[in-house]
Amino acid sequence: MESGNEPFSNPLANIDWTHFYQLAADFGIRLIAALAIFIIGRWVARWLSRLLEKGMQKAGTDHTLIVFLRNIVYVGLLIFVIIAAIGQLGVQTTSFLAVLGAAGLAVGLALQGSLANFAAGVLIIIFRPFKVGDFIEAGGIAGVVKAISIFTTTLHTPDNKVIIVPNAQVNSGTITNYSANDTRRVDLVIGVSYGDDLDKVRSVIQRVLAADERVLKDPAPQIAVMALADSSVNFTVRPWAKSADYWGLYFDLQEQIKKNFDKEGISIPFPQQDVYLHQVSS
Repeated sequence: MESGNEPFSNPLANIDWTHFYQLAADFGIRLIAALAIFIIGRWVARWLSRLLEKGMQKAGTDHTLIVFLRNIVYVGLLIFVIIAAIGQLGVQTTSFLAVLGAAGLAVGLALQGSLANFAAGVLIIIFRPFKVGDFIEAGGIAGVVKAISIFTTTLHTPDNKVIIVPNAQVNSGTITNYSANDTRRVDLVIGVSYGDDLDKVRSVIQRVLAADERVLKDPAPQIAVMALADSSVNFTVRPWAKSADYWGLYFDLQEQIKKNFDKEGISIPFPQQDVYLHQVSS
């Protein structure tokens, strides 16, 4: 029969405290090393991203691209630092990277449209087919570029509307930049009657062009017979002007040519049809 006076057994007495202290010391060292990797790595990531920013600023890179690349570099380096710190703690990062990759794939599939706009925005910022202040036609919209962001491009139309166009739509078609060059050619087609003196018509047009200071002397304006149409002889008139003067010159030249034609008795024909009636006897 067991005696009730036996001493109570302490379960902590069977623990190998030396081994426990050794494990705790090893984990503490790994934890300190992981914290050191994270703190120093984050500082290095911030320093490298700022160094990249300063280098691009000196190179005259677009501000939007500078901010975008700086953030991408910083986030990428920080992710690398975090994975290195976790690995220092003894955690297997292979499975972590696999989960992270699967999550990235799922997010990418869910945000296909946004990622397409993102990729198009990066290409627009890098290759710069246009810049803020240019008058362009892209994605079926024409207007002055007010802002270029990673996902959208903001256009200000001539009738004072603000249109935000997705970058994928801008980059998927033809981009016409009317402000890329300092000069533009004004293309006009002027029709005169078959009975008018063509040399006189050319002389009047030349006089109108010479009187307008916005018409550039070099390249010289072109005035030539373009076509013998059904109701008129069509002249092509092609003066050159500064891009900023294009629309003003386009409208004013047509008005001045019409007024001078009226003074000189030169007619601008309009389509006509001659109708002949024949009486048929019963």
